[in-house]
Amino acid sequence: MSDRYAVIGNPIGHTKSPLIHGLFAEETRQDMRYTAIEGPLEPHDAFADTVRAFIADGGKGMNVTAPFKLKAFAMADERSERATLAGAANAMSFEDGKVVAENFDGVGLVRDIEMNLGLPMAGKRVLLLGAGGAVRGALLPFLDARPAELVIANRTVPKAEALVREVGAQASLTACGYDALEAMGGFDLVVNATSASLTGDLPPVPPSVFDPDGAAYELVYGKRLTPFLRLARNAGVREIADGVGMLVEQAAEAFEWWRGVRPRTRAVIDRLTVPLD
Repeated sequence: MSDRYAVIGNPIGHTKSPLIHGLFAEETRQDMRYTAIEGPLEPHDAFADTVRAFIADGGKGMNVTAPFKLKAFAMADERSERATLAGAANAMSFEDGKVVAENFDGVGLVRDIEMNLGLPMAGKRVLLLGAGGAVRGALLPFLDARPAELVIANRTVPKAEALVREVGAQASLTACGYDALEAMGGFDLVVNATSASLTGDLPPVPPSVFDPDGAAYELVYGKRLTPFLRLARNAGVREIADGVGMLVEQAAEAFEWWRGVRPRTRAVIDRLTVPLD
């Protein structure tokens, strides 16, 4: 009988996870079955009940997407450092009667930027836009990449400053509001981790944050040129990318965590990529 895995979210019809993990399983010859589960929004404990039912039916692990990442974190018996800082889980493993929570969003993002796009962050100036769950999940992997400067800019400055304090004293890490960016000059890498692009909006950043020789990265994927990427391109940035590589790379991290084998990602990324123009 094949080992069972799933992704849980609501809504879930748009998910690419069964396709991605199916391709990974085929390539690595893993005997597993991966499905999508639309989790219930109400009552409050319905999510945990759904996960426990999946475990009782032989489930080995789950990916978690919106709006359940906080609930997945809350129900876990053990949590990784990355998940703890993020306060959210995007993957769970069910081992020896325990629910173990992980967060691979940030490490998948860093791997896409450094490995697939060939943009190492060591010694570079990096700007993260936003201070929500996506940024929280990315902070430790970004700091591990050793940028010379890592700035978190957010509309609500105290929220960004609180996140910096949670991480602890790091000479390279600072927080500011969007209005402070004009005086900072261009960054080697600007990452839009806000939700603005989901609604066709643009975070209030000046074009001066972009270095034409640098890169702009949009976490939203499959939307072609978002307002953020269009702003970057109009500012002369040649290297722009959306989050499809992050999606595949974080899935590969979860797959390796569960199965002990690392799948190749390039062909899967190419298959899912929507041209930005």
